[in-house]
Amino acid sequence: STSCFLLLTSFLKIYFYTGVSGVSGLPELTVVGLVDDQQFMYFDSNTKKAVPKTEWMRQSEGADYWDEETQNDNNYHKSFKNNIQVAKERFNQTTGVHTVQVMYGCEFDDQTGETDVFHQYGYDGEDFLDLDLKEMRWITPVMQGIPTVQKWNNNGALLEKDKHYFNTVCIEWLQKYVQYEKSSLKKTVSPQVSLLQKSSSSSVKCHATGFFPSGVTISWQKNGQEHHEDVYLGELLPNEDGTFQRTSTIRVSPEMRSGLTRKNKLKWKQSQNNREQTQYSVPIGIIVGARAAVVLLVIIGVAGYMVYQKKKGEGLKRC
Repeated sequence: STSCFLLLTSFLKIYFYTGVSGVSGLPELTVVGLVDDQQFMYFDSNTKKAVPKTEWMRQSEGADYWDEETQNDNNYHKSFKNNIQVAKERFNQTTGVHTVQVMYGCEFDDQTGETDVFHQYGYDGEDFLDLDLKEMRWITPVMQGIPTVQKWNNNGALLEKDKHYFNTVCIEWLQKYVQYEKSSLKKTVSPQVSLLQKSSSSSVKCHATGFFPSGVTISWQKNGQEHHEDVYLGELLPNEDGTFQRTSTIRVSPEMRSGLTRKNKLKWKQSQNNREQTQYSVPIGIIVGARAAVVLLVIIGVAGYMVYQKKKGEGLKRC
């Protein structure tokens, strides 16, 4: 027989900054921070205040942190107005709804210690700028981005600060947020994996629940090989205790289904790399895989990098 495993690692998504112009009644800037699919902070340019959205963030950071975040986001709002005006001029736009976004982040593998980073800008849903950290230079797929690329690539000091931020500062904050969230759990995480099937159904479900963090994926094996046909992956859902659950469903033939009706026993064991895993012996293999890395994903507006520059006493990065 084959087995069903639940391997636990961390997967993080942090900060969605969205800047919009040309829409009345909506904030020009909205900031939503997410960690493991939990919203932990919020800011918009109407309320002009950054606030925590989880108890673990309220307990971990005090008033000074939120005052600084509020100041940073309000300063970013001012920079956003300048940057979107520059972009509109370059694209020869005078009216209409327009958006600016930046996605930057760092990835940390808690098993190997390896890291990876990325930093990308977008305008009206299209790629605008991309930082190649291996070459330490900005690139652009559109002619409207050339003036900014030339300006930023000629600023060696700014490129060095980018490099330091992604290789050091970003990783440090990633690890700090992971610890904040882990410490909020009031009990030891005890994930469970179950096979669910109705007697008349042609489908079998592998249901994983009670795992933390949320970076878990479910895959199926048939005769020792990965199997992707007739597989549906359900939505990642939160549990009341701060853990998560997810279900993967596969359609099976009557011959395969007959072996799933009895003698399915759940047991626990410790994996060699000290990550907790659940084994479930069944005739059809189910492997609950996991992202091997801790990922920090940050999506922000066109002056994105503002928080780091502000803390270093620098001006906001402008196009």
